[in-house]
Amino acid sequence: MRFFSVIFAMTVITILFGSILNKIEIIEQLEKQLERHNIQYDSLSLKIDSLYREIDTLHIENQIWDYNIKNNTTHLLSAIIQVESSGRDSAYNVSEDAVGCLQIRQTMVNDINRILKRQGKTKRYFYKDRWCRVKSIEMFEVYCKHYGLTTAEEIARCWNGGPRGMNYQSTSAYWKKVQKGLDS
Repeated sequence: MRFFSVIFAMTVITILFGSILNKIEIIEQLEKQLERHNIQYDSLSLKIDSLYREIDTLHIENQIWDYNIKNNTTHLLSAIIQVESSGRDSAYNVSEDAVGCLQIRQTMVNDINRILKRQGKTKRYFYKDRWCRVKSIEMFEVYCKHYGLTTAEEIARCWNGGPRGMNYQSTSAYWKKVQKGLDS
């Protein structure tokens, strides 16, 4: 137990004084150490997730995937998060089992893991990762890149309606909601 206390204390101190990118690296290192020791870490995992929430979405958007959008002068990810969850990481739609800021369903996590496996990557996501803003945005990035989504409309409509979302009339209304967020 002392091992965890020391690691956690050092991590918190470093996180408080480090940059955002350092925060992410430290959190990932801590998670790897805990996984290596095969230890139950649910309560510690909740603390790690709360540290993730400190990171500003717009910064993550610019660092992770915003460069993939053609002619993007807006903050598309923030607009989608606003439409999906009103910006709340704790949002939960019981009827759809949609979780977190991007309202991710279990089938999406399964699809993301299938994509990562197909790409030969070892990283995998868990259902609980949907509650974490950073991990949700990472899954969003994997999805957009895999399906070759580049325009703001494609990204929004396919996030709402699946890979063929552009073909569905029902995603037009969703796109209009996202557009309102881009215009404001």
